[in-house]
Amino acid sequence: MTFPHLLRRPAWLAALLAGLNFPVYAGLAIALNSGDGTISLIDTETYQVTGKATVCKEPHHLLPTPDDKSLIVACAAANQLVFFDPASGREQKRIRDISDPYHLGYSPDRKWFVVNSLRLDRVDLYDPVDFRLKARLPAPRTPSHMAFDNASEFVFITLQDSNEVMAIHLGTQKVAWVMPVGTTPAGIVMAPDNRHLLVACMGEGIVEVIEWRFQKSVKKVPTDTAAHNLQPKGDGRHFYVSNRSINGSISLFDSKTMSVVEKYDAPGGPDDMIVRADGKEIWATARFARKVQVIDLVSKKLKQSIPVGSSPHGVFFLNHAGLR
Repeated sequence: MTFPHLLRRPAWLAALLAGLNFPVYAGLAIALNSGDGTISLIDTETYQVTGKATVCKEPHHLLPTPDDKSLIVACAAANQLVFFDPASGREQKRIRDISDPYHLGYSPDRKWFVVNSLRLDRVDLYDPVDFRLKARLPAPRTPSHMAFDNASEFVFITLQDSNEVMAIHLGTQKVAWVMPVGTTPAGIVMAPDNRHLLVACMGEGIVEVIEWRFQKSVKKVPTDTAAHNLQPKGDGRHFYVSNRSINGSISLFDSKTMSVVEKYDAPGGPDDMIVRADGKEIWATARFARKVQVIDLVSKKLKQSIPVGSSPHGVFFLNHAGLR
């Protein structure tokens, strides 16, 4: 979903907001610097960093609210969620006593807010309205990323250090099954067919295709060294896969043919990604290079390298392609 009125304000409104000392941007990207505990604010037109704000200790992932009106930063060591206005970069609020939030997700029906506590080997289920804890489930080892089925019946969790995927039934709030997958699974998404889970396995450099209703692995697709995360292209078919090595690359995965159809250089350990709404650019945080890398998807070349903070772990802007 995009909000062009937030990106192209009329001159009179810009002047009014400037008079209120409220920053106005033609387009703002927010990059999360896990090592520094900060966010960097980037102008998406000039690719220049325009500011930086301190957030907390050990922030790891970013998550927009379903309406895109807030961007949530998960502060694992601080046990907090910090909400920012994605149009201005201003802090909106903090929710405390969220234990060890590492990775976050809203169920598609918006009835559940799920938190992976990677350090504590636990998955917590919250009410997304008031953030009351509803259930706390132990996870075998190191719960990392998550995905949901379209009906919001299950949430699927990758377990990095036990090389497994765990399914939690949201209705009963209990573990439904656990199955083995490739080495060091991280990113996970539901394919558009709602039949297959796509799991990026860092230790093998593959995307493993799982028929989740039968807990069956049906294909292992090589992408590149250290396949880490997946991001929808926004066309209901393709996903970008970040291959998080020093040399680094991003692969384009076709979920109909279950194959890699393109690959782009993205040095410095590409991690989390976001795609422009017009499909012309993909932005990726380079964890090992302290940069955000911008790939031109028309020329298929690295377009910009934007210096940010230490260990950047997520990037977001409002003018994005679909996130599912």
